[in-house]
Amino acid sequence: MPITCLEENSGELLAIYVSGKLTVEDYEQLGPQFERLVSEHGTLRVLFDMTDFHGWTASALWSDTKFALHHFKDIERLAMVGDKRWQEGVAVFCRPFTRAKVRYFDHADGVDGRRWLKDSCAD
Repeated sequence: MPITCLEENSGELLAIYVSGKLTVEDYEQLGPQFERLVSEHGTLRVLFDMTDFHGWTASALWSDTKFALHHFKDIERLAMVGDKRWQEGVAVFCRPFTRAKVRYFDHADGVDGRRWLKDSCAD
């Protein structure tokens, strides 16, 4: 499965692990879970782990853009973890599509990304 979501910190933190190439169906899976967490908690903190991630299909890239615009105010912090130079560029590219504080962390520093997300997060 190219996308796996795990709730942490009583649902205030959503860890999203992506691998392979994302499709529209992956966004159809992510949408309801994300909507539920936003309705329960308001804004979320998101860990987006791109280990072994190879990008999006064309239609999934459009779904990603719509998802980002729809949830523009729903993410407080976004830690993007990856291991390739282009993935750091994805973090920079997504900044205009969200109000979230966005930071990129190399895979080796993923623990720092998780720590940054949890800073001042209620337990």
